[in-house]
Amino acid sequence: MADRSSEEPRSGSGEGGDSSGDSSGGSSSMPDEVWEKFIRDSELDIRAAAPKEPSARARMVTERLRQQEARGERPEGWRTVPARQESHGRNARRRRLWAVIGVPVAIAVAVVALKPSLLPGDPFGDGTPDAAAASPLGEETTAPTAPPAAMDPEIPTLDEPFAGSPALRWADGAAGIVLPKATAVGGIPKDRVESALRLTRKLLVGANLDPKTVRGERPEAALAVLDPKQPEFVDDLNRSLRAPDEEHDPLDLLTRFDPADVRLVGDVIKTRGRMTFEKGDQEGVAVHADYTFVYPVVRTDGSTEVTRTVVRRVLDVELLDPARYVATPDRLNVLHYDRDVGNTACEVHDGYLHPQFPSAAPSGEPASGPTVDPYDRSRDIADGDGRCGTVSRT
Repeated sequence: MADRSSEEPRSGSGEGGDSSGDSSGGSSSMPDEVWEKFIRDSELDIRAAAPKEPSARARMVTERLRQQEARGERPEGWRTVPARQESHGRNARRRRLWAVIGVPVAIAVAVVALKPSLLPGDPFGDGTPDAAAASPLGEETTAPTAPPAAMDPEIPTLDEPFAGSPALRWADGAAGIVLPKATAVGGIPKDRVESALRLTRKLLVGANLDPKTVRGERPEAALAVLDPKQPEFVDDLNRSLRAPDEEHDPLDLLTRFDPADVRLVGDVIKTRGRMTFEKGDQEGVAVHADYTFVYPVVRTDGSTEVTRTVVRRVLDVELLDPARYVATPDRLNVLHYDRDVGNTACEVHDGYLHPQFPSAAPSGEPASGPTVDPYDRSRDIADGDGRCGTVSRT
């Protein structure tokens, strides 16, 4: 292709001259390279716009889609629907699993809602009696002004012998006999007061908690604390142990059960009370003790029925000064004692307590006295009329 260049037209000059030339010389001409580029671009646009014939694979896929659409089937999308279907499948399995688990769970929730005490402890912190029963009472420092609150009526068992009893929250055995802080009193030194308190505790334990005493054996631990020089008292106690009767009853001071009749359930006796001291009328250390003991028992005939006997004792003793009185060092003089027993046969004087079981007919004389609460430590037992009454609970 020849290179076409652009030239400027020439104009003639001269007076009387004229201009002449080719008719096309008045318009500009296009360069060859520009024209060739125009031709190439036009051919490319024409080829791109022209319809293309589909490939064999495209025709096959199109035909398959047309047939599925004719059958009413919806084709799967690429990478999207299979993932959703897998998720839906897991959700469906979860729904089926919860449908199986949900029924027993719903039943359990309903039962707990009706009786929250089935849960261990106190998970809701609602202060229910079950939660209160789990915490022991603090020590008794002053005289109570009312009996313990009523509890749900529960039947004691071999595993839970204090079920339904206020004693459930009381201390176990000797742990319930807490000595007050000793101080000097009325010119009596502190160490002598401590000795009087310690001896009184030993007497209470030996008379009411020592296993040998409780099962009817000779109460050696209690006798070892008593002053043998006290006129008649120790002799009378020994006589009551040898041949008990109405006038000589060891139960006035000791807690004893007939081992041929009943035995303790477990080895725990619940205890609650208090102890005070002052200078005595005989210039010694006078100690006042007021304690209640609760004994769960079962018959020895193989029965599993459990009952409880409640014994309250009020005791006044004095530790005398051997330098001033005829007395044995570190031995107590018993000045006064009262007892109140809940759940024992009336008018039986064989030296043993005889608990009554709900399933058995009462033994002994019929009760003629008033109904009392043996757990009521606000009551003055010295005010009783001496008759054998009935108990409101054990």
